[in-house]
Amino acid sequence: MQTIQFDKIPEQALSWHLAGRKVAIATVVATWGSAPRPVGSQMVVASDGAIEGSVSGGCVEGAVVIAAQDALTDGKPRLLTFGVSGDDAFSAGLACGGEIRVLVEPVGNEIGAGQGIPVVLLEEIVAARATRRPILYLIDTESWIRDLKRPDNTAKTGIEGVVFTHLHEAPLRLIIAGAVHVAQALIPMAQIVGYDVVLIDPRGAFATEDRFPGVTLHEDYPDDILPQIGLDRRTAIVTLAHDPKIDDPAIEAGLGSDVFYIGCLGSSRTQDERWARLLARGYDDGQLKRIHGPVGLDIGSVGPAEIAVSIMAELVAKQRAGTARPRMSTRLCDR
Repeated sequence: MQTIQFDKIPEQALSWHLAGRKVAIATVVATWGSAPRPVGSQMVVASDGAIEGSVSGGCVEGAVVIAAQDALTDGKPRLLTFGVSGDDAFSAGLACGGEIRVLVEPVGNEIGAGQGIPVVLLEEIVAARATRRPILYLIDTESWIRDLKRPDNTAKTGIEGVVFTHLHEAPLRLIIAGAVHVAQALIPMAQIVGYDVVLIDPRGAFATEDRFPGVTLHEDYPDDILPQIGLDRRTAIVTLAHDPKIDDPAIEAGLGSDVFYIGCLGSSRTQDERWARLLARGYDDGQLKRIHGPVGLDIGSVGPAEIAVSIMAELVAKQRAGTARPRMSTRLCDR
């Protein structure tokens, strides 16, 4: 079964184009109100009707697909505005109403007016993402002039005036130490959310292709592999092995980097023992407070699958700066 990854639209678009299919990329450039998908969300549409990704929750999608087909016919990009309210808003996932602006760009500029995104630019975006280098894509929505730049620390995705800038960051990545049952449940969840997954375990009987098909496997200890992989702020580390020889090197690598999340499986007693070992190695309380342990949100989980759900929920909350509190309201919309 192929895993759908919603953060892989540039890669999917390039793959389809190189396979000889005509494709267009739709990107959310601005939203107002209760939009279901954030700015920068993308969808790829092929002339044969295939689609991947999403720019909204329902009715807007259909209109974008039609516009994409038109763009593939005449080679011209489009900047679309959808004002959604009432029944249409609810069916599109905009329960409070709102507005969405969507940019539709055919890939390749050999058709008609030749105003599509040049393949060479799409290739550069995909290459940068593959090497975990952030890259900034800029497009003037009047002249359709495009450029790629190296972003600074203030760069972000959004539209200002007629210029839309799209910050393509390195894909989210989850490094798991321990090829155990929880990992088998967690990995497909992470992949669906959009994480690239790396699994590390020196135990050959655990880290097998049969148990983890299609996953990047390293049959080695984390301290031998992680320096080669490299760690960055778009990376999370989860240790599941229950073996300090496997877990602790991964934790220490995370503590020495700017990964956004470190989570460790184990009981409270196991966490106390882990904390004591790391204190003895010279880490202080401030550093060790970065460790989420026991890993995952407290949802009363039992068994590998439910534990994986709790881990995935905590990962999302951490990466999105969520509160992890129940979202309840007596009103349909908070204004």
